[in-house]
Amino acid sequence: MNTEILPVDKWNPDERVLDYAAGILKEGGLVAFPTETVYGLGANALDAGAVLKIFDAKGRPADNPLIVHVSSREQARDVAIVEDRAEALMERFWPGPLTLVLPAKSGVPKEVTAGLETLAVRMPDHPVALGLIERAGLPLAAPSANKSGRPSPTTAQTVYDDLAGKIPLILDAGPTEVGMESTVCAIEKESLRIFRPGGCTLEELGKFAEKIVFETEGDLSKSSPGLRHRHYAPQVPLVLYDPEARKPSFFEKGRIGYIGMNVPPFSALRVIRFDSPAHFGRGFFAALREMEKEVDLIVVELPPAEGIGYALRDRIKRAAGG
Repeated sequence: MNTEILPVDKWNPDERVLDYAAGILKEGGLVAFPTETVYGLGANALDAGAVLKIFDAKGRPADNPLIVHVSSREQARDVAIVEDRAEALMERFWPGPLTLVLPAKSGVPKEVTAGLETLAVRMPDHPVALGLIERAGLPLAAPSANKSGRPSPTTAQTVYDDLAGKIPLILDAGPTEVGMESTVCAIEKESLRIFRPGGCTLEELGKFAEKIVFETEGDLSKSSPGLRHRHYAPQVPLVLYDPEARKPSFFEKGRIGYIGMNVPPFSALRVIRFDSPAHFGRGFFAALREMEKEVDLIVVELPPAEGIGYALRDRIKRAAGG
């Protein structure tokens, strides 16, 4: 299969390009497209056969549920049961990097939900993504557009590197803005349960709930996309560096790369530093892919556990195999 990359202006997407991509989706094909978080690999969420192509292209385990992307709250109500509290969260955070785990309506294929009675739904904050969904007239099941287990894609080239020959089309609108996947949460009686921290911070969500329960381990991970298997792994070992801890001696051995916000207190062949947590989040996955080509070991500094730092710490630990 030939994989085509079509440039598209983020703020003024060419309708002909969107129509072409929408046509592929309507015929049961796959299209990689940009969102504000990472690039997604989209298929018609109501077509089980199309959804199965996502798992084949990515090499993704079929027991991992998918996020369904919509272009409006009305479209969300077509596939999920939306009650008042969910409506309030949508009003405040959509479009944006918040995925809500809601009761699924009948008609949503089990291939999307992994056989669960819930459905993960979000409305992306990106003109190309929204335009594509509107043109297709379909909700799109769309995990990250990368080989399963690899760092998430924040550029069209990264998508191509992983999926060339496996999908027909990639829409290229440049690097993504947030760089971390969406926050995934479920609404409980008196709390919000966070399955995956992401672009919508816990501090923001805390204004809309009496209690935030932060949970990504155990059986709860079965309810959320992206938590049941190892993710984000570079092709070389990755270890965590805590600025508060003593310097491990093995950092002095071999070709070492360092990613973080501070100056590394050890000799490193390659250093990628970020000037803020937001910048760190935006560039982390790209830094992993760049660094793995040059070093034998990647050392990543853990950022403070606040704001986007919660999501970053989660991704760093998962990339290290934790």
